[in-house]
Amino acid sequence: MSSRKPPGRRPTLEAVAQLAGVGRGTVSRVVNGAPGVSARARTAVEAAIAELNYVPNPAARSLVTSRTDSIALVIPESESRLASEPYFSAVIRGVSTELADTDMQLLLILVRDPRERDRLTRFVEAHRVDGVLLVSVHRDDALPEFLEKLQIPTVLAGRRSAAEPLSHVRSDNAGGAAQAVRHLLGRGRTGVATITGPLDMDVGDGRLQGWRDAHLERGAEPDESLVALGDFTEEGGRAAMRELLERRPDLDAVFAASDVMAAGALTELRARGRRVPEDVAVIGFDDSMVARHTVPPLTSVDQPSEEIGRTITRLLLDEIRDPARPRRQLVLPTTLVHRESA
Repeated sequence: MSSRKPPGRRPTLEAVAQLAGVGRGTVSRVVNGAPGVSARARTAVEAAIAELNYVPNPAARSLVTSRTDSIALVIPESESRLASEPYFSAVIRGVSTELADTDMQLLLILVRDPRERDRLTRFVEAHRVDGVLLVSVHRDDALPEFLEKLQIPTVLAGRRSAAEPLSHVRSDNAGGAAQAVRHLLGRGRTGVATITGPLDMDVGDGRLQGWRDAHLERGAEPDESLVALGDFTEEGGRAAMRELLERRPDLDAVFAASDVMAAGALTELRARGRRVPEDVAVIGFDDSMVARHTVPPLTSVDQPSEEIGRTITRLLLDEIRDPARPRRQLVLPTTLVHRESA
């Protein structure tokens, strides 16, 4: 019995994909002569097209072959977090700089609740953008996997875990944190605490690991009572500093996993009459504008946030031009910037 559709019913691209045993995106690439399809898959698709007498819908084909000349920068955070965290503005600056000499338009999309996530899902499914840059990813975030299944070129700033399969760019979080803590230990500080970022994020986990590594290098078992959980906000940093002082009043240094949290820690230390750096030395992470305007100015780990934005954009443009290009994972170096707080 023939597999062809009855007269009057146009065979669909999905029907071709099902008969060929491949994904919808593979059929689209074969129909439009795009690279990135194995010889075996191409033969199966061509056979299915012939059997079904499939003729591409001209309008649909136009949507597939013509680029939208736009990419989405997706940040799953609130406006307040976007405004208060210098990291995001630096990444956006880097993305915009890299796109300046191209014809690509940049769409900034905040995903703050399930409704906005559903809207983003529909937007991407309709192929309204050529690719996606995703910033601030959490370990259980299903969005990267969804984008991968849609075969939308996607590059992450950061990663979900060490097993991240998608292209991504990140700072040397563990190395930068270890350098900061080594500096504190090397200056004779003995009770070096840390205020972490969210531990469902690789960035938070990595900076905590760096704190542990620096202690282990000196033959000291990390004291977990010197660890307080933070959330990358100023208020979170202050609350974590308060918790640490109540738990370990003898601490004499703290490494905060962001400048914003370090600023909150400085506020709490001042409120409790602790002098910085005489009583408690403080180091942050980011070397953002915040670090230069605290009292005293903040020693901080400089991560190349703007370069992260430029690099993820270059990687995404490469993947848009050549979907078959191997994925890349890049780690950018960090440096410790010395100021009065440590």
